[in-house]
Amino acid sequence: MGNSPRGNPMSEEHNEHDDDDIGGDEDVRIIKKYPNRRIYDTQTSKYIRVDDIREMIVGGISFVVLDSKTGEDVTRSVLLQLIIEQESENNPLFTTDNLKTFIRYYGQGPHQPFGEFMNQSLSFFQNQQDQLRDTYSDMMQNNPVKAFSDMNKRNLEMWRKMSEGFYKK
Repeated sequence: MGNSPRGNPMSEEHNEHDDDDIGGDEDVRIIKKYPNRRIYDTQTSKYIRVDDIREMIVGGISFVVLDSKTGEDVTRSVLLQLIIEQESENNPLFTTDNLKTFIRYYGQGPHQPFGEFMNQSLSFFQNQQDQLRDTYSDMMQNNPVKAFSDMNKRNLEMWRKMSEGFYKK
């Protein structure tokens, strides 16, 4: 990889890690960002909005945003723009104190340990959310009331068959 934006070695390291997440160039959707701030999806041949990029992220679609003139990877800046828009809404994810803490880390020596901690924390949180969703899904599929109802149906069927045999004699 070449030099990362603004010469930040942390960005380059994260970009390499992000490449691992996308699984190969053939799976990556190319988005172009034009100087007029318009964003173009080369797969659908349409201009899209930042909200559309959010939907791609939520949908698990791998993509890279390239500057239309230079070909430079500007994905990170577009993602930061998306976060700013999300945080400006009524229900922000980060508190003011969180944001101040983030800014403090930018001003204090190497901030790589903080970035690694945040990555691990978010990964742990995502794993917990996945496990909770799976547990909830299993519980809904194996609903105790449904299980009891199914058991009653089987018992009634067995009772019916037993009764038929009893009364036929």
